[in-house]
Amino acid sequence: MGNRVNEMQEPRIQRRLLKTLFATGLLATSALAAMEAAPDQVDLRNGRDINEVCAGCHGEYGQGGKEGEYPRLAGLPAPFIAYQLVLFRDRKRTNLAMVESVDHRQMPDPDIQDVSAYLASLEIASKLPPADETAPGFNAYERLLASKRLVQIPRAEGDPEAGQKLYRRECAACHGDQGQGDLRDAVPFLAGQYTNYLWRQIDKYIDRGRLHDPSEPDAEELLAAFKREELRDILAYLSILDD
Repeated sequence: MGNRVNEMQEPRIQRRLLKTLFATGLLATSALAAMEAAPDQVDLRNGRDINEVCAGCHGEYGQGGKEGEYPRLAGLPAPFIAYQLVLFRDRKRTNLAMVESVDHRQMPDPDIQDVSAYLASLEIASKLPPADETAPGFNAYERLLASKRLVQIPRAEGDPEAGQKLYRRECAACHGDQGQGDLRDAVPFLAGQYTNYLWRQIDKYIDRGRLHDPSEPDAEELLAAFKREELRDILAYLSILDD
């Protein structure tokens, strides 16, 4: 749809991860293009249009919803989103809700590039800035629109102090000290993501229904080694990082 324009600097996923995915058969050759979009190959306007379909579940601003039934996508690294879409499209990650929306006809590589870049460009706040409703310039409608872009994770059960120690020892090296993820290495953020969604993904990783880190074959064993209470504490810690 139109010329592909240089509207953002999209981070590239590390070659190490790409080579691992290709070598293990998790990534088809044609899918490399979907994950390695150069800035001048990205059309954010087309990505915005494609997101109108995604918005039915994930929200107009990629904010997710239904207390984590649908994850937040806004702000995730574009190559990470693209990789997940490739897995859904190639039926290597199972999700019935995605089957009707993602196939090679409906989601070719250029569309994956565009919608991934668009979602990555969206910014989500955890709270509204203070406002004076009696001020002359106050705009209630703009305030309402801004509230729709908020994602505030409720405090989860558990001991956040114990979770902080575990997280910093076992998780921070990849996901960041504050759970912010890593754009350069296409590592997703954990802070600001719904706790219920994170629980579901942890269970899938442990059951090997989903790969935690394709470049680290033993990553699932690390998660499985945690006691349930320890995982609960880690998620409790992550849930307060956007306060």
